[in-house]
Amino acid sequence: MELIFWIIIGALAGGIASLIVPGRTPGGVIGAILVGMLGGLLGGWLFSALFGAGPGGFLGSLIVAIIGAVIILYALRAFGRRTAY
Repeated sequence: MELIFWIIIGALAGGIASLIVPGRTPGGVIGAILVGMLGGLLGGWLFSALFGAGPGGFLGSLIVAIIGAVIILYALRAFGRRTAY
């Protein structure tokens, strides 16, 4: 059941982060879900490193995952704009 929970959190976080960060999300819907899941991992790690505990409940997890997904999307788009000359 936890896997389904994290897929749902990832889908929601990736979708919301895609709306926040301008531009296209690499990989479409599946890419948004993966970015959201990775964002949840990154956000959870940052949150626990800064505050010593993980976020509690669905809403806390969602907010932390959105913040992590936004960071990942900005990084992906920053590296995606580089072109080789």
